[in-house]
Amino acid sequence: MFKKMTKLLGLLGALLLLGSCSLPGLASNHDKNNISIIGGITTESQIMAAMISQLLEHDGNFETTLVNNLATTSIIHQALVNGDGDIAAARYTGTDLTTVLNQEPVTDPQKALSLVQAGFQEKFHQQYFPSYGFENSYVFLVTKETAEKYHLQKVSDLQNYADELSVGVDSSWLNRKGDGYPGFISAYDFSFAKTYPMQIGLVYDAVAAGQMDVILGYSTDGRIASYDLVMLEDDRHFFPPYDCAMVVNESLFEKHPEAEGILEKLTGKISTEEMQELNYQADNNLLEPAEVAKRFLESHNYFQEVAK
Repeated sequence: MFKKMTKLLGLLGALLLLGSCSLPGLASNHDKNNISIIGGITTESQIMAAMISQLLEHDGNFETTLVNNLATTSIIHQALVNGDGDIAAARYTGTDLTTVLNQEPVTDPQKALSLVQAGFQEKFHQQYFPSYGFENSYVFLVTKETAEKYHLQKVSDLQNYADELSVGVDSSWLNRKGDGYPGFISAYDFSFAKTYPMQIGLVYDAVAAGQMDVILGYSTDGRIASYDLVMLEDDRHFFPPYDCAMVVNESLFEKHPEAEGILEKLTGKISTEEMQELNYQADNNLLEPAEVAKRFLESHNYFQEVAK
């Protein structure tokens, strides 16, 4: 019942945001010293939101509010634009470049970061931070048995079997411009006969259970290790860089300039391998994202006394 209620609340929140309405009790109405942090529907985004929250509460004595279960990039982006949140915990350069800014994808990570930083500052008065240090790219995944059966090592190897393999993909990816399915067809010169749109959290269970032959997942997802899946090489370098970073409304720093220095402590601190391990702790070992974040911060002495 609790899980159903959580999903229902997430859905209601998404509908309110899409309607350009403020969510009750959040940034538009909360105390001026309370910082609202938007996570998302993924384990990764919730871990990063918890990490930001705990760091701000420890180093700056701020009160924070976490908003999770917002399902898409556009909903999370609109929440920040509407003032329903101060910080978006997990944004990805390649996604924001092609969807929010509607620009062509680029392959150079630093160029992608520079473009989103400039675009978000100019259009939305938001600060796009440098990466946490990890990239969470789209990646095609198969079981070891499927990889051996069809001799799959790279994405282009799928072309010979595209008519017979069932492929589960993130629903939003199918129609997305730039780095979505239409662009993929152009880059790889083939399409899949049986493509099934799915919620991203379900694709891993589907391939592990044999309901799908191939899935499109995320490179830092802990379930890759849990299910011992094989990542296929993006041999035509279709997917742009998806370096993960936070995005902050500049109005937050106008009210609390000291928050910027606290948030900067997370820049470049988490490798892709470390993020996959953090996700694994939550998805496989069933630790709460907040507990995973707490253990990471403590292990890196982030809770040491701040010099006054």
